[in-house]
Amino acid sequence: MSGLLALHIFAGSLALVSAGAALLVKKGGQPHRWAGRSFFLSMVVIFLTAVVMAVLTSNTFLFLVALFSFYLAFSGWRFARNRSGEPQWMDWLAVIIMVSSGFLMWFLAFKDFPQFSSTSVTLTVFGFIALALGFADARSHHDRAATGKIRIAKHLVNMLGGTIAVMTAVLVVNVSLTPPWLGWILPTILMLPVIVWWSRKVKA
Repeated sequence: MSGLLALHIFAGSLALVSAGAALLVKKGGQPHRWAGRSFFLSMVVIFLTAVVMAVLTSNTFLFLVALFSFYLAFSGWRFARNRSGEPQWMDWLAVIIMVSSGFLMWFLAFKDFPQFSSTSVTLTVFGFIALALGFADARSHHDRAATGKIRIAKHLVNMLGGTIAVMTAVLVVNVSLTPPWLGWILPTILMLPVIVWWSRKVKA
């Protein structure tokens, strides 16, 4: 387990560095693509190691957060590659998993965990985001709308969402906040206005 955790931490560190590099270099250029590819592959490792650790420790919360985080990176990567806007089976499968995980987060938040606990609040917020993004992407796939500036904006939103997920994990592990759920949602609260502004700027 210690080796798995070390790999998980290394991948998380690499994901943050890669995300920072992708944001700093010229968008669409080769360095941006290299950084984006490094970020996505790092997220793959983060996802796989998190799933294994979740299964070994019977941690449903970790498993759902892993699905949530990986969807953001996967869908962001797909929007970058799919210029036609024509969804493939993997895009629909990813949306189905994301929406299902969102409903499951809500189910666990209000049924299996004490209401207003740190876990309950976190799952409620993450469930809302999962459903909002999942249904938005499903509509985009159905309408074949993810082309041009809209495609770039969706790539931006989902990749930044994946970056926030990694930042959140780093914050929760290294900083103790009161109430505890604040660490899980603070990066989203701080970064959401930036994402909305940037997305609108790209689509303008």
